[in-house]
Amino acid sequence: MLNSNEKIYPECSFKSRTVEVGGLTKWELIEKLKKTSILINEFGERLLADDKFTTSETKYILQTVELTVENLGFPDGATTDQIFYRAKELGLELCPIELGPYLRLDYLDQPEGSSGKLPKHQAPSGSITIASEILTEDDDFPKGFYLRRINGVLWLRGYLADHLHVWNPEDHFIFCQNGRSEKSSGI
Repeated sequence: MLNSNEKIYPECSFKSRTVEVGGLTKWELIEKLKKTSILINEFGERLLADDKFTTSETKYILQTVELTVENLGFPDGATTDQIFYRAKELGLELCPIELGPYLRLDYLDQPEGSSGKLPKHQAPSGSITIASEILTEDDDFPKGFYLRRINGVLWLRGYLADHLHVWNPEDHFIFCQNGRSEKSSGI
């Protein structure tokens, strides 16, 4: 049962962002992350280096929505498949995998997360997971990106989660609204 003050999307409170994506090669994107002093964990590096991670040559705009698992109607948590299915039922879409680095570059004022010891196999406090297509069913390959700020340092991190993993109700996810729109060249 939902907390009395929590409602299901779109009737709940949520954060919306407009993000420009594309226009850089994979290597230009990695270089821009480094120049912006964004740290990347080993799983994030594996995702970025993999041939399945591709970037768009054309710039486009995405409208994103940040919600908790509870805002999707799961007061006791849910698996990734359940979360993604419910989001689709609510009119939301999975994000392209390339959104992760672009959103990290755009969202530089993310609030500080807890840097204390994390419970094993749980999303860290203050983290935001980007709901994106899973590139491979291999349980040892990262499933996507999440954003985090620890001790003032911005991170783009990859994560592992198998199909049995249950996300907590307070875990945050980013989804896309209405697909992508091409950026006009402003003639």
